[in-house]
Amino acid sequence: MKIISVTTLLLVFLFAVNPAFALRCGNKLVKLDMHEAEIRALCGEPASTATVGYVVRYYDTRKRRSPLHKRFDTHHFYGRAEVLVTESLYNFGPRKLMRRLRFEGGRLTDIETAGYGYRESD
Repeated sequence: MKIISVTTLLLVFLFAVNPAFALRCGNKLVKLDMHEAEIRALCGEPASTATVGYVVRYYDTRKRRSPLHKRFDTHHFYGRAEVLVTESLYNFGPRKLMRRLRFEGGRLTDIETAGYGYRESD
């Protein structure tokens, strides 16, 4: 009986804690690689937004060949793109931690804790 209650307590604790790579807005979960517009729809407007800069991304543009194809493509074509990096700060009030969300190219790449929130003046 004691083992079942300890196990139940541990499971409740694990589900109540937000993982480092996720954020809860109400009853919805915000995860990495979500689009910025999706997050704004779930969590509302952030307290502040800042443009951090740009980051360069490289990607492979060569066509993939089927395993049955006998020849291998010896030419590699790589693309380069600069993507915009922005950060949004969400304030959930003075008794909850603020969250800083980093977006690269409109996709969520990082979630950080930014200390306790503050009460917004009316």
